[in-house]
Amino acid sequence: MTRRGFIFAAVLLAGAVHLAAQKRTALDDYVSAPDENYKYELVNTAKGDGITAYVLDMTSQAWRKPSEVDRHLWTHTLTIIRPDTVTTDTALLFIDGGGNDGRRPGVADPRMAKIATETKSVVAHLRQVPNQPLTFTSDPFRRQLREDALIAYGMRKYLETGDPLWVLRLPMTKSAVKAMDTAIAFLAKQDGGTKVEKFVVSGGSKRGWTTWTTAAVDKRVAAIMPMVIDVLNNEVSMRHHWRAYGFFAPAVGDYIELLTTEMGNPRMKEIAKIEDPYEYRDRLTMPKYIVNAAGDQFFVSDSSQFYFNDLKGEKYLRYIANADHGMRDTDVLESLIAFYQSVIDKKPRPRFDWSFEKDGSIRVRVLDKPAEVKLWQAANPQARDFRKERIGPTAYKATTLEPQPGGEYVANIPKPERGWAAFFVELTFDSGGKYPHKFSTGIRVTPDELPYADLKRK
Repeated sequence: MTRRGFIFAAVLLAGAVHLAAQKRTALDDYVSAPDENYKYELVNTAKGDGITAYVLDMTSQAWRKPSEVDRHLWTHTLTIIRPDTVTTDTALLFIDGGGNDGRRPGVADPRMAKIATETKSVVAHLRQVPNQPLTFTSDPFRRQLREDALIAYGMRKYLETGDPLWVLRLPMTKSAVKAMDTAIAFLAKQDGGTKVEKFVVSGGSKRGWTTWTTAAVDKRVAAIMPMVIDVLNNEVSMRHHWRAYGFFAPAVGDYIELLTTEMGNPRMKEIAKIEDPYEYRDRLTMPKYIVNAAGDQFFVSDSSQFYFNDLKGEKYLRYIANADHGMRDTDVLESLIAFYQSVIDKKPRPRFDWSFEKDGSIRVRVLDKPAEVKLWQAANPQARDFRKERIGPTAYKATTLEPQPGGEYVANIPKPERGWAAFFVELTFDSGGKYPHKFSTGIRVTPDELPYADLKRK
């Protein structure tokens, strides 16, 4: 794949650095604004097998006024995991969820510890993004809002008021930026000092979205690995969602009222300008490993067609067959480690390209020889719907693809007699490390027909 060189500017602990020539947005302004409420405190130190975990309480910011919300100070558990041997000044920031109404974890998450020990790098594990549950005085039902319900409420308030600070992606992104500030400052003075200058950022779902927006505003981000947030270019993607299903999937239920009544509203487009990673694609030139579930219950399986080709710089896609939004019982962790390790070691990653051809096939051109190439395919005779919950846990079947005489790989499947079929190509490469690189093409659906008309705003 095409590569570009990158020169990283001096690390600014205040974060939120971006190119002056690019137009500032409300996201830039909010993240870069000083906040006297920011602080952190070490509350526990736990020794493990080859690691030391420092558990910090971090206050990232004040969001909204105390008269508007029951929790205006955003607090987080930030666990900084330092392996006994650190060989790089690049760290992983993993953005996670969880509530502020639970117990503080006292030890390192085993997955994060695994990443730290196997890569000999620091891992910063940030929780409670967003802070939740939150209750708003303007909500007549005084609900305790979490996750998508919380984000949707903020969007509704923006539509009502025009105040961009209601957009939840702003404080979520600032939380991640302050976590990087904290990790750098804390490690510099802890037990002799550990130098961290750059970060690879990752997270799933809403935290995957925050991964994108963090990279858009902070030049300390060397690479990103967003997971299961297959909805960049949001309005186009959600219109496709409706035309594919004829309804909005239950998983996006918290947004249905907004989608059915406000899609096409100019103010919804204003929200996209603030928070949609697609709007920041000129900034997002760092290496990107975009990991999606082929059976995600939130997003239509061929949604990458609306953004991937428009992304700039080094980019890789991976759809995981027979996985849904939770990505359970998959090798996603090992795939993340392989990509992260390549960034740390500054190793070149596999070079290949792919395209959807006019004859309905997927064509893959490789410069570096893959260890294995598979064609994955699944069928649904009733609907253009490949959610795992709809087609079953083993619907995608794999066959080995052999190269053409010219070295290319071509995948094609017959049009089904009834319904639709989906297919994609998965490539496995030797990474030179413990785990292989796994990448894929986008998912292609045949026949290339949408069964429902476009959604009309009510």
